[in-house]
Amino acid sequence: MRPNIFDLATKELSQDAFLAWLLSYADPKNAEYDNKLHLCAQQLITELIGTQIENFSDILHTVDADRQWNNIDVWVEVNKTYFIIIEDKTNTKQHSNQLSRYKDIASEWCLENGYKPPICLYVKTGNESLHSLKPVKDAGYSIYNRKNLVKLLNNHPEITNDIFIDFKDRLLRLEAENSQFLNKVIGNWGGADWQGFFQYIEKQMSIISWNYVNNPAGGFWCAVLNWDYWDDLYPVYVQLEEGKLCFKISTDPDEPVVMPPDVSKGQIRNELHMLIMKKANEAGVKHVRRPDRFGNGNYMTVAVIDKENWLGSNDSIIDPVKVIDTLTAYRKFLKSVIK
Repeated sequence: MRPNIFDLATKELSQDAFLAWLLSYADPKNAEYDNKLHLCAQQLITELIGTQIENFSDILHTVDADRQWNNIDVWVEVNKTYFIIIEDKTNTKQHSNQLSRYKDIASEWCLENGYKPPICLYVKTGNESLHSLKPVKDAGYSIYNRKNLVKLLNNHPEITNDIFIDFKDRLLRLEAENSQFLNKVIGNWGGADWQGFFQYIEKQMSIISWNYVNNPAGGFWCAVLNWDYWDDLYPVYVQLEEGKLCFKISTDPDEPVVMPPDVSKGQIRNELHMLIMKKANEAGVKHVRRPDRFGNGNYMTVAVIDKENWLGSNDSIIDPVKVIDTLTAYRKFLKSVIK
């Protein structure tokens, strides 16, 4: 494979630099250096503003772009009228109320300088769950994701600039890796395949969220399919853990449970385990088994479905329609148990 600078420069700062570099070409005075880049950059500016101003079609007379103003990743001034701020992410997420802070800073600057309210963008080239992106939208940011960028860059095949081509090639490769799970033997799945799979299921059925969980064993990708309450007290849910389908119970949700007197976590876990096994037997629900070991923490697995019984064997290719039906059935089963 041809060496690619963005395979080496993988930090968000490198992506910040690329975006600011490309956006700078939108200014008409830079067209003389590379008119093809100029046309692409103008289209990008129009699309970014168009995410918040419907049918935006102003002629772009002046564009000034740069990085790191008041900790804002990328900023763009357009026609001395519009001010774009970009929170640029690869694989990380927004945190510490940063989006609201940046919007407030930009809004104050726009007011002081006679600009329209800021155009706030969240540019994401990695993967993120719909649940995780909801607070981004709630903060007033439009999401411009990898698919949007790929479509834009592909609209300009005439560009021969090496920096542009390297960035586009890397995004195309990331996008391709994200959908390989549909044609890849399950036993060879890696992190990109699980992310692509979880993005697929959240579009096919309502789920809570998916994310990467760090732990001493090395971590894993997981998805939480539902969130119900047993005895109106303990959260119970189905969680996919890179293969295993787990029925789980929490004794430490966001609002900590007040444990009843003289009741241990182990007792709660064992009672739900026995109830699930009993109901599975009565309802003819197959493949539910006891976990290899019982934990005694705040989040405990009480029953398990092995990978081959819900997703497929290691040497098979996923049947996505069948998997969605299976997940829906197991989620419905757990809901019936706790009722």
